[in-house]
Amino acid sequence: MRIVATAEEMRELGAELAGLLRPGDLAVLSGPLGAGKTTLVQGVAEGLKVRGPITSPTFVIARVHPSLVDGPALVHADAYRLGGDLEVDDLDLDASLQESVTVVEWGEGLVEGLAEDRLEIAIDRSGADDERVVRLRGVGPRWEGVV
Repeated sequence: MRIVATAEEMRELGAELAGLLRPGDLAVLSGPLGAGKTTLVQGVAEGLKVRGPITSPTFVIARVHPSLVDGPALVHADAYRLGGDLEVDDLDLDASLQESVTVVEWGEGLVEGLAEDRLEIAIDRSGADDERVVRLRGVGPRWEGVV
């Protein structure tokens, strides 16, 4: 668990997480509107050194951000408007999963079937000022001892 007080700290946490992520990784973000999910992804993108800008993909559903340094691409998806598993399948996220880092906002309960291993990131408002509580949970052998 980590307490994050500012948007800059959220981006710094994202950049820190980028150091743990590698091609084939799936990260699933959850939290209420305005919690800082996209801000965290901006930090991940900075850490992975991919082409931006990183904005909420709510209306385009998914964006691919190629690496600027011969690293993995970042696939940034938003499942907020998706109605179920069939619409997730239509995104074809599994086609690029092995060579990219895939981060899905609002993906809880929808994208877990894409990979046996995943990093679940829950962001909640703590009620104190503008602070956020970020919880990380690694699922599967890939994340044992990592988080």
